[in-house]
Amino acid sequence: MDFTKTDLDGVIIMEPAVFGDHRGWFMETYNETSLLEAGINIKFVQDNQSFSAAKGTLRGLHYQLNPKAQTKLVRCTRGAIYDVAVDIRKGSPTFGKWFGIELSAENKRQLLIPKGFAHGFMTLTEDVEVQYKVDELYAPDCDRGIIWNDPQIGVEWPIDIKPILSEKDEKAPLLRDAENNFSFE
Repeated sequence: MDFTKTDLDGVIIMEPAVFGDHRGWFMETYNETSLLEAGINIKFVQDNQSFSAAKGTLRGLHYQLNPKAQTKLVRCTRGAIYDVAVDIRKGSPTFGKWFGIELSAENKRQLLIPKGFAHGFMTLTEDVEVQYKVDELYAPDCDRGIIWNDPQIGVEWPIDIKPILSEKDEKAPLLRDAENNFSFE
């Protein structure tokens, strides 16, 4: 597995080795030893999967407050998404900055998003499945979000249409108004 650091500290692109032949292909999507060798020591405790039927569906920007903050390892197993991480750690030199990358069933990339970052994605195709591991169980009382089009953050979403949003995501606050107990260390 190849690990590529991004401009946001701790946000890492992971690209598995894919072995193919006339039958198809095989890859390891997670290998604890490989992550440890890359300096990533995370114990995942829950796997999640979502399905989005329509192109232009946007989920996010989501995070969980401490003490239930989550590190996520995200991959797209059907279709394609534009996956985004936003640094929301107060005092961070990259506070409010974002990183985005296309994850698809075809490119097999994964994105590691640490605690202290909001996460969201937009579907680039119809019939999209996204799977992600987290290192903390879902805690509804710690679940928070930031509006997807916050001008302070300025995410450049790749599809120039009005996204399909949940009611929760439509009503999410701006970063400056969002509850946030993350600090840069």
